[in-house]
Amino acid sequence: MKNLFSIAGKVAVVTGGSRGIGHMIATGFLQNGVRTYITSRNSGELEAAARELSEYGECFAIQSDLSSMDGVKAFAGEIRQREDRLDILVNNAGATWGAPLDEYPESGWDKVMNLNVKSLFFLTQQLLPALRASGSPEDPARVINISSINGLANPGMPTYAYSSSKAAVIHLTRHLASDLAGDNINVNGIAPGFFPSKMTAGLLDQFEEKMLRRIPRGRLGQPEDIAGTAIYLSSQASAWVVGQTLVLDGGMIAAAG
Repeated sequence: MKNLFSIAGKVAVVTGGSRGIGHMIATGFLQNGVRTYITSRNSGELEAAARELSEYGECFAIQSDLSSMDGVKAFAGEIRQREDRLDILVNNAGATWGAPLDEYPESGWDKVMNLNVKSLFFLTQQLLPALRASGSPEDPARVINISSINGLANPGMPTYAYSSSKAAVIHLTRHLASDLAGDNINVNGIAPGFFPSKMTAGLLDQFEEKMLRRIPRGRLGQPEDIAGTAIYLSSQASAWVVGQTLVLDGGMIAAAG
């Protein structure tokens, strides 16, 4: 049991890896010996992140737009050209949109659903051959879907597509997990609470003190929290964990009842 949490020598893809939670997970992987591919739509931001992350290990940037099927297929094809096997896929790329209920636009709904749910499903589908090539009964390949506590409880904000998409990710995680476990691919998820990121910056600027009062641990999420959870779900320690979404929120959902 000495090396239960080792992930050294594995190969990972982290979508949305140039910033926020994806960047935190990629950092943890690289610092623990994982060759890591990151992708995002903004090429300048992506290349800057890859240069920074390369200080810790082998990090490669592949620009993509995963909001379209063409983008998903192009990115998956690039990965398959470079790697015969894929040990870890972290489906993290996401978007949000807020608007009053009476004014919520179809364009905003479609943007969020296409990236947060549709691309997650089809990227996993496209990378199945590489994941199957990696997995074994003793050490399955891993798919980690990043959901949100907003998929478990009403966020209290007019982000209707976002909360709906993240609830869908939780259920899709269970469905994929039951279908792929026999292929030696473990599918699990993480539902983060509030972490400092570009997506949450505006909200935290206005309501950080109020939010902290709702978190029993009394602080926001830190990079080690999300990276450690992803490392656990990628390691031998979680080889029998299938179809679960781990809530990572400092106790916020538990305190809400």
